[in-house]
Amino acid sequence: MTEFLLQVEGLKKNFPINNGLLGKQTGEVRAVDDLSFYVKKGETLGIVGESGCGKSTTGRLLMRLIEASDGKIVFEDKEITKMSKNELRKIRRDIQMVFQDPYASLNPRHSIEKILEEPLIVHRIGTKEERKKRVNEMLEIVGLSSHHARRYPHQFSGGQRQRIGIARALMTKPKLIIADEPVSALDVSIQAQVLNLMKDIQVEFQLTYIFIAHDLGVVRHISDRVGVMYLGRLIELADSEELYKKAMHPYTKALLSAVPIADPDVIRHNIPLSGEMPSPSNPPSGCAFHTRCTEGMDICKSIRPNDQNIDGHFVACHLYNG
Repeated sequence: MTEFLLQVEGLKKNFPINNGLLGKQTGEVRAVDDLSFYVKKGETLGIVGESGCGKSTTGRLLMRLIEASDGKIVFEDKEITKMSKNELRKIRRDIQMVFQDPYASLNPRHSIEKILEEPLIVHRIGTKEERKKRVNEMLEIVGLSSHHARRYPHQFSGGQRQRIGIARALMTKPKLIIADEPVSALDVSIQAQVLNLMKDIQVEFQLTYIFIAHDLGVVRHISDRVGVMYLGRLIELADSEELYKKAMHPYTKALLSAVPIADPDVIRHNIPLSGEMPSPSNPPSGCAFHTRCTEGMDICKSIRPNDQNIDGHFVACHLYNG
């Protein structure tokens, strides 16, 4: 058995662009473009980037909520990209997801007990009494009360609903949880509570996380390693502290320069990003970031940089070639 819980190789997702009365395909959106990474057992891999970079699409691809255009996803030495629906159902006991919007991810017509019990029913786990007991246990673990089981989603605050979403993800005793911007819709004070909860249950249940976010400040406190995405591609990947202290890619440096620092004595120069992210339906040639880069060279406009491994710090940038 490998030490890697999840391995992703050359993952791609292209969405067709259809126009006209007959819906003829006139182009495609490269939402995820040749993504490769691994996740070790028990670690948290953070994936960050601006809106539209493909990070949420990546999360859905890993769950096979949408199908990949190309590439491989290997979970515990089993390739899930080619699995049948029956085979995939068994794997989904071990891979669960926490969604971004705690208001939209819970069925308003169902009680909390029914919402939490549903994954157990789908996977045929336990008797009715055992399922009810587990619902109550999970509510207590995420900081709620078993008395809340009879209530409905509209009776809870945003932070409480996200706790319920986390409890639902834990019901099948998964090995991997993909958290898609789980705190971005919450107040800052509540964000810290939910992050601390996720760290606690990771230790208690020996979980592995993929934590997707656009906020580098949030990702720093929970991730062991951090990957930075730009226009569907992973452009930098390193240990969390290494990335925050010695970012190499110009895009990562610009993102970090915008993260607020509480210490008034620390002076940091902001690195402005000019223009908007290019459209994934018409990405630039060469390095996709060259249209906004302050350190760009002629080679960046025509040749796409390969990943460079510099002492375990991966970066896709011509500044480090050779």
